[in-house]
Amino acid sequence: MTQATAAAVDSRVPVTVLTGFLGSGKTTLLNRILTEQHGLRIAVIENEFGEVGIDDALVLDAEEEIFEMNNGCICCTVRGDLIRILGALMRRREKFDRILIETTGLADPAPVAQTFFMDDEIAAQLRLDAIVTLVDAAHVLQHLNEEKPDGVENEAVEQIAFADRVVLNKTDLVDEATVKEVISRVRAINASVQIIPAEQAKVDLQQVMDVGAFDLDRVLKDDPQFLTETEHQHDTTVTSVGIDLPGELDEDRLNQ
Repeated sequence: MTQATAAAVDSRVPVTVLTGFLGSGKTTLLNRILTEQHGLRIAVIENEFGEVGIDDALVLDAEEEIFEMNNGCICCTVRGDLIRILGALMRRREKFDRILIETTGLADPAPVAQTFFMDDEIAAQLRLDAIVTLVDAAHVLQHLNEEKPDGVENEAVEQIAFADRVVLNKTDLVDEATVKEVISRVRAINASVQIIPAEQAKVDLQQVMDVGAFDLDRVLKDDPQFLTETEHQHDTTVTSVGIDLPGELDEDRLNQ
């Protein structure tokens, strides 16, 4: 029995984690999933690093239930909120078919994945289907090459290393040589990951959902300490400031 087939007969609720560095296209892919005619009921958990939610205003109107987690990162400071939201969702199990979690661009996906194995109640009811990492083909190399202070992880590297699927987004903004270089760097970090080239996060949803791709045995082979609680240290040079003003935003001027 293949891993995907085994996942298909698992009665637990499948969970997809969308991760990727800032601006990689996570919310664009989320919108595509929510507006696709797939007939699925999806509960969405969105995590914002800042105090003021931004992505929730960018998510298109949909019937899905959307839960916000603001003012902290899902992999550390507000991880307890994730556990509480998941618990609340399971008390309404009949209202949805699956759960989709969009992390902040600064999240390390490893602690998020740990959540589904270190809490017995969650592990009995939820199944981590896949970690899908969005990669910005136009900017990822500078993020991967960025030097970090001692003890601080490079989030872009961690997100690729832990991916079950990599959506190589914005390939239309770079030349073929850059695409090849990015693919080579991704392979150097995660040799076995499936890479899906995309423009504006246009992907076949069958490639990123219900794929049964997360393999705990593989993860433990690469990282025997995976199920051991570790402290994730963010780069303290990255901060956020929220300014809430009345009126409408001129998106054309913002994007100039």
